[in-house]
Amino acid sequence: MGDSLAAVVIGRNEGARLVRCLSSLAGGVARIVYVDSGSTDGSVEAARGLGALVVPLDPALPFTAARARNAGWAALETDPPDAVLFVDGDCEVQPGWIATAQAFLTAHPKVAVVCGRRRERFPEASVYNRLCDREWNRPAGETASCGGDALIRWAALTAVGGYDPALIAGEEPDMCLRLRDQGWTIWRLAAEMTLHDAAITRLSQWAKRCRRTGHAYAEGAFRHGGARLGGPGQRRALIWGVILPLLALSGTVFTPWATLLFLAWPLQILRLAARPPQRFARETWEEAFFLTLAKFPEARGVVEFHLRRLLGRSRGLIEYK
Repeated sequence: MGDSLAAVVIGRNEGARLVRCLSSLAGGVARIVYVDSGSTDGSVEAARGLGALVVPLDPALPFTAARARNAGWAALETDPPDAVLFVDGDCEVQPGWIATAQAFLTAHPKVAVVCGRRRERFPEASVYNRLCDREWNRPAGETASCGGDALIRWAALTAVGGYDPALIAGEEPDMCLRLRDQGWTIWRLAAEMTLHDAAITRLSQWAKRCRRTGHAYAEGAFRHGGARLGGPGQRRALIWGVILPLLALSGTVFTPWATLLFLAWPLQILRLAARPPQRFARETWEEAFFLTLAKFPEARGVVEFHLRRLLGRSRGLIEYK
């Protein structure tokens, strides 16, 4: 691929994070496109100053990450590269990642997408950042989908028309499913890819992020069928976040024994904390507690999606920063 590699960075009010992101790409790609979703913090000027081609999105239409990524690779169509490195503006690309991903894509012509290990920049800053860091730690090998940071073959992008701009979340699993339907594969490498700055310090931020996840589960299952995308996540959210609470609350009206249902959540935390390899370690207790608690905002996201769908209403971004 050589010089025929471009990067698309998307962002909104990322400030110093964007400068760090764009600087990490210098020398690694031939062209950089920055797509801005209505920033008011000088991001556009900073990106231009660092040599990026800036594409400001029209604020008359809803901002979505999918729409921004599509606008970015559309800006490259007059001289298309062999592959596009998509990076979120709050991430810093790690040394060696571009060459590693590029070499893998070159050596495997049926691979459409290559991703690697994303880490949190400040996992010690909050329990929520630590949870994000563990969330990114997925096994290497062929996988079902990537995240926002990934190297994607141009031919694969054009084959499926890129991301679906109508999706406010879950746009990567949706596109990867469509790619796999066409015979492409997606791979995660055991290599350091990006440092991500979640900057989640409050419970309300974390809950919004979980709510967005629930929305993505529901919309993925509705569009593609629960067996193909989003179904298990939607089912777990509804069981733990809606059905069990309703049964417990309504059952206490008829019999005091129904209060035993409230033990379901502590027992679930205990079960998750007992999983290997780090049984009952501090990190395991944290993850068990918040995975269980997450089902409530996730359930809200699921219910909101279906209510809005039935009422014919769209919804905007669910932003946690």
